[in-house]
Amino acid sequence: MWQNEVKKVADGIRKRVFEHTIKNNGGYLSQTCSSADFLATLYVKTLNLGPGIAPAIPLPFGGVPSATNSDSFTGAGYHGEATPDRDRFIISPAHYALVIYATLVEVGRMDPAGMEHFNKDGGSVEMIGAEHSPGMEVTNGSLAQTLSMAIGVAIARKRRNHTGRVWVFCSDGELQEGQTWESFALMNHLGLNNIAIIYDVNKQQCDGAMSSVQELGPTAEKMKAFGAHVEDIDGHDIEAVAAAAEIRPENGPLVILANTSPFEGMDFLKKRFPRLHYVRFKTAEEAEELEKAIRCQLYGTN
Repeated sequence: MWQNEVKKVADGIRKRVFEHTIKNNGGYLSQTCSSADFLATLYVKTLNLGPGIAPAIPLPFGGVPSATNSDSFTGAGYHGEATPDRDRFIISPAHYALVIYATLVEVGRMDPAGMEHFNKDGGSVEMIGAEHSPGMEVTNGSLAQTLSMAIGVAIARKRRNHTGRVWVFCSDGELQEGQTWESFALMNHLGLNNIAIIYDVNKQQCDGAMSSVQELGPTAEKMKAFGAHVEDIDGHDIEAVAAAAEIRPENGPLVILANTSPFEGMDFLKKRFPRLHYVRFKTAEEAEELEKAIRCQLYGTN
């Protein structure tokens, strides 16, 4: 059953990022906790992607793309060839890069050895993903710019009568950016129904809890006012994610608000709330305490 495979992949994502964090004295654990279940669902059940065409072990950075640089590349190849019938998966929050790499490994699109290149000088497996990083195809960030880029791709695909959808993964912090709402206004104006957006609504951002920075208000209602079809779901309910992803609106984009917990699968992280953006250890004792607690929950052992 697909549910069993999704559960296996989600568990693998959490474990892989956890092991990386312990080994490297830091990592994006809360983002892993919140997104692992819906990312596993998308890759295993939802996305119509072709076989990967990128090297299993990522290549060194090939330089900035230009007309004279034949060595440059993007990370889109890990999602397969962009044929008219296939989906595109465009990732916006660049700080989720480690989570994306772990996901690519778990679904067999990247070799586990590729993780050893993480954040190394001259490498493409960037700590903050760029267009050449595995799974990435645009230089992104958390500033809501990627959604505008994805809209351009969706417009082009619609004009060419491509049947594949453009999927966009965003973080909820991007909803504080004005460019997001300009994008929704444009999608409504153009009636773009070949774009689907999933937001990780984990209510966390780099400065702490969203509520301490800027409340978003009635997000679903605002999106609906902009002509979007909105599914407001539990982002850890893989069947709810899969069902929402099947919806194809007649007009306007599909938006999935995946409400998630930054502690899912790693309850010990509650102790660090609200400072969860990047988990780093100040002392060896702190690292040992966290490792013991989370290892027990993830693996059922001490």
